[in-house]
Amino acid sequence: MQTPKAIIIGSGIGGMATAIRLSVQGFDVVVYESNDYPGGKLSVFEKDGFRFDAGPSLFTQPQNIEELFLLANEPIEKYFNYESVDISCTYFFENGKIVTAHTDQVKYAKELVDKLGETATGLKKYLSAAEKLYNNIGVIFLNYSLHKSTTWLHRRIIKAFQTVRLSYITGTMHEHNSKRFISKEAVQIFNRFATYNGSNPYKAPGMLSLIPHLEQTQGTYYPKGGMISITEALHQLAIKKGVKFIFNSKVSSISHENNKVTGVVVNNDFIPANIVVSNADVYFTYKYLLNDNTHSQKLLGLERSSSALIFYWGINKKFNQLGLHNILFSNHYKEEFDHLFTKKTVIDDPTIYINITSKMEAAHAPDQQENWFVMINVPANYGQNWNEFAIEARKNIINKVNRLLNTDIESAIVSESMMDPVQIEQKTGSFMGSLYGTSSNNLFAAFLRPANFSTQFKGLYFCGGTVHPGGGIPLCLKSAYIASELIKKGTKKLFIQH
Repeated sequence: MQTPKAIIIGSGIGGMATAIRLSVQGFDVVVYESNDYPGGKLSVFEKDGFRFDAGPSLFTQPQNIEELFLLANEPIEKYFNYESVDISCTYFFENGKIVTAHTDQVKYAKELVDKLGETATGLKKYLSAAEKLYNNIGVIFLNYSLHKSTTWLHRRIIKAFQTVRLSYITGTMHEHNSKRFISKEAVQIFNRFATYNGSNPYKAPGMLSLIPHLEQTQGTYYPKGGMISITEALHQLAIKKGVKFIFNSKVSSISHENNKVTGVVVNNDFIPANIVVSNADVYFTYKYLLNDNTHSQKLLGLERSSSALIFYWGINKKFNQLGLHNILFSNHYKEEFDHLFTKKTVIDDPTIYINITSKMEAAHAPDQQENWFVMINVPANYGQNWNEFAIEARKNIINKVNRLLNTDIESAIVSESMMDPVQIEQKTGSFMGSLYGTSSNNLFAAFLRPANFSTQFKGLYFCGGTVHPGGGIPLCLKSAYIASELIKKGTKKLFIQH
């Protein structure tokens, strides 16, 4: 009997991680990718001597990648290297306050005391609670399917429920943070972690207060070579394990018979497979690959996460007050989220994120210059006039940067590119340009997020940021683990026969 075959649709981080795991399990794995490069959102481009990571820029939980190399029995140092970062982010406020978020808790606590009037034990208690929440509840949500009864019979569930406080469930993240910090600036700093999955801290549950644990307690890191080195490492590892990648090949449909997948159609050719894993946006998968209007319409009923408007600026000077990660906060934070999720527009005073990898690797920009990745959160694409939005947003961003950094940034811009939600959808296949699929703006969002397996078609699975457990690099890698474990349990007969 031939080796069981698995087809992965899409070579995003989740797709490549799943491909590696299935190859180790013994599958013959083929990845079909519509672009001519792997990585999905995690890509790179160069312009005018500047090198830009096009998508995600924050690297946490390197153990998720180390686990893949350990599983594949390959030395990670031959493929991938990273270093810890002492400062996770530098925060700038309109009142002139600047807060440096040291990854060292003692230093960070002192910063909050000196700059914001917080208490010496406030940060320690908050992060300790976040760690406990993550270790007792987060690990269940992030490592197991919420759509399998076996998860709720897990021995750790009782301990997890004992950890849950009513405020985590009934209160919002903002309400949770407001009770634990004195200053509005500290509350704003910890509210922003809701944006890590494209959500609104004034609506998302207090449960999301576990997110800071990943960055502030487990640490913030920088992959040498930039974020694209993650893509390159996983791509190379997958090839080493026998995975075949076929680029410029868009899957047009998933074939099935008698409620079981039989393969896919690519360029009018039917390609048979025992297992199909879609790393594509789950809405597009149901709508176009399965021609399933019932499921796709249900997904339309879920609120989309935020998207992004990104400017890639080559800057002809250096800014010593900026680090690798920087946030220039809106002075109207609640109103900013009202604009994003209710009005579906962009506020005149947006929060600005600036990532500068040349702070870590000078070669990413010409001598004495910097590569700025400048991003603001924007709503998903509902048909807004993005050309007008971009013009207005650019003006507001420049004004804010000038004001908070006391500079004339426009005269320093010597190279410029831009990406909006329409382009994000076109380049990455993210429905409506939403970066994380659906938002987490209600208590049941985690349970409403699509599962990693199909209840309708045996042999069909899902991974990536639009299914459980969510978007962002760590969660996409978790989705690969969940999907591959479900496949392992569901396909034992294939290998017994083999």
